[in-house]
Amino acid sequence: MQHFSKILITLFFLLVSGTAMAVIPPPSVAANGYLLVEMETGQVLAEQNASKKLEPASLTKIMTAHVVFMELEAKRISLSDMVLISEKAWRTQGSKMFIEANKEVSVEDLLKGLIIQSGNDAAIALAEHVAGSEEAFATLMNQEAKKLGMKDSHFTNSSGLPDENHYTTARDIALVTMASIRDFPEYYKWYSERDFTFNEIKQDNRNTLLWQDATIDGVKTGHTEAAGYCLVSSALRDGRRLVSVIMGAQSTSARATESRKLLNYGFRFYVTKKLLSANKPLQKVKVWKGATETIDVGIAKDLVQTIPHDSTDKIKASLTVDASLVAPISKGTRLGSVKVTLDDKTLATLPLVALSDVESGSIFVVIKDSVLLMLQ
Repeated sequence: MQHFSKILITLFFLLVSGTAMAVIPPPSVAANGYLLVEMETGQVLAEQNASKKLEPASLTKIMTAHVVFMELEAKRISLSDMVLISEKAWRTQGSKMFIEANKEVSVEDLLKGLIIQSGNDAAIALAEHVAGSEEAFATLMNQEAKKLGMKDSHFTNSSGLPDENHYTTARDIALVTMASIRDFPEYYKWYSERDFTFNEIKQDNRNTLLWQDATIDGVKTGHTEAAGYCLVSSALRDGRRLVSVIMGAQSTSARATESRKLLNYGFRFYVTKKLLSANKPLQKVKVWKGATETIDVGIAKDLVQTIPHDSTDKIKASLTVDASLVAPISKGTRLGSVKVTLDDKTLATLPLVALSDVESGSIFVVIKDSVLLMLQ
């Protein structure tokens, strides 16, 4: 019978030599809510009021575009579809791409008008094309929000025009932003385009960071009197991508300045590293009644973490292993856990698994080990 008492083995992994530095606190950010997150690991590097429900204004259009991207991927619509523009879409208030009622516009042009020009008219036209009405499209938005884990969001329209039941959070809007970047790179590229001309009217992208920093390739601005000035930004430097969300800044220049603060902070003071490799032995442990006396244990998936720069020499990995492992054991069987910490803060806890098969030993080995286990 296998015994489930545990033994604890603590290993110290010196991953990179160097002097550890103190964690630098994030900069002061003038906004009602903000978030900075590392794309690969999903780790939050800075936040304040990130789960506070706020009006998103045109940040809503990130979700609108994401739902349209999903419809394109599912081939329920195509970029070449011609959309007949409704009176409602034509008459909508706020930012426009200047489509005209009862004329046809392609889905591709409407998406560019939505993403680059932030057209409320484009948002409604796309919603009606996908779902028949803006109300039905909002249902799709809320369904997708739930799937993405956006726990504090609710959408009532596709444009972001004010409504007391229309809200999201900095954390939630980061989730849909990262999903679009990850799942739809062929469409995400439009967020980096600086201008778009439709109906002989050229409009610049409202994201001024596209002109200030070549590493920034999106994402979306938003503004209403109630929401303040909002900006979701994403930058790719040396293979690392960070996403920042600013909600409720005081001006267009402030939202850009605060976004750059966060992005520069994250790239300067944090690094993303593989701390442990999959299928690499971390320890040999005793096996009872087996054809071999020991088995290598490790993890099944690489552990990649975002940590403060030059702090890797403080990383510890503690292995908790089942005290009595009895053959047969199959490769991949969970045999304990690995806890990785930095300065006593837990970074991750992972299953510790067998890295090979161990068959049952000979009858002599089985009898001998059975007696030893009983005595133990």
